[in-house]
Order: sequence, then C-alpha cells, then structure tokens
Amino acid sequence: MQTELVQALRPVVAFLDHCRARYFVGGSVASSYHGASRSTLDVDLTAQLNESAVTDLCAALSDNYYLNEQSIRSAIRRNSCFNLIHFETSFKVDVFVSDASPYSDESQKRAIIAELDVDPILLVRMASVEDIIIIKLDWYRLGGEASERQWSDLRTVAMLNVKQLDFEYVGKWAQLKGLTSLFERLLKEIHFTS
Repeated sequence: MQTELVQALRPVVAFLDHCRARYFVGGSVASSYHGASRSTLDVDLTAQLNESAVTDLCAALSDNYYLNEQSIRSAIRRNSCFNLIHFETSFKVDVFVSDASPYSDESQKRAIIAELDVDPILLVRMASVEDIIIIKLDWYRLGGEASERQWSDLRTVAMLNVKQLDFEYVGKWAQLKGLTSLFERLLKEIHFTS
C-alpha cells in the first residue's frame, strides 16, 4: 500500500474510530486489497455520519486537510459525498455518506478488519470482497457501462476470490439493485458455474 495514501487516511480513520462511526474503505483501495492492484490518488470511504459530528470532524481534521464545512453538512443531509484533501500528500479522501437503506446497513456489518502494511500498521474497516463487487457493479451501471477499468477490476477481484465468494449474497443484492444482468455477465466471464 502506498505510504502517502496511508498517511492521508490515518487521521480520518482515527476520527471515525474515536467517534465510533461505522465506515469502510472502498473503491480502488479495497479492490487492490482484494487483488486488483493499481495506484490511486484518492481513497473512498463509506461512512455513517450525522450533522452532530461535523463540528468535531472539522476541528479534528482542518489542520491537515482542506475541507469545506458547508459541503460536509450538505453531503450528510443529502447522503452524498464530500472530500478532504490532505495537505502534505495531496491525496483526496472521498467520504460517501451512507443512507439508511438495508444494503448500507448490511455492507457496514460485513466490513472486515484489514491491515495496511505500513509502519506503523494502520487497521481499517475494509469493504468485504462481495460488497466491492456489488458496489463496482453499481458504479459500472451508473457510468453507462463504459468503464473498461471498472469492469477489469470487477473481473480480477471476482476471479482471484472465486473460491471464497458468497455468490448467493452478491446475487441477492444484484437482483434487488437491478444489476442481475451485469452479475450474470460477470459470472460468464470468470467461467463460474454453480
């Protein structure tokens, strides 16, 4: 894992752990952790936050990050995204605010504890491999099914984890999110047969 990425992530994780906010690392960092390695200049976090945390978040992070309090409040109200830009490394931490949906709750429960291998080690909550696949299927659909990089990440993560994947879980949420056709395409491409 890139040292600068971990440097940018460490204070945010410390804040979320301190206020006991549920979160997980997703995006390219989680894909890399589950096998689809590539470099990135940003980190995606999905977090359950409410407006009462904003003042403390700004106080805890404003010395190390460019942030905008109004954008953070707006993202929390709308269950959208805000970003924090780490001054020292220029890494961006994109924070996606969870909604109250059953899938958001389930994916938070299934997050795993992962060690990012930098001294000192940083323990983070990482999206499960199944949830990375569901999230990336969703992003691929939202992007007009045009991103070859997104699809390549999906295929790689699925192929490298095929023996331990909970296909029933992925299939259930793919169906509920209207992603069944993409999930079936993925299964064909990794030559999975039940």
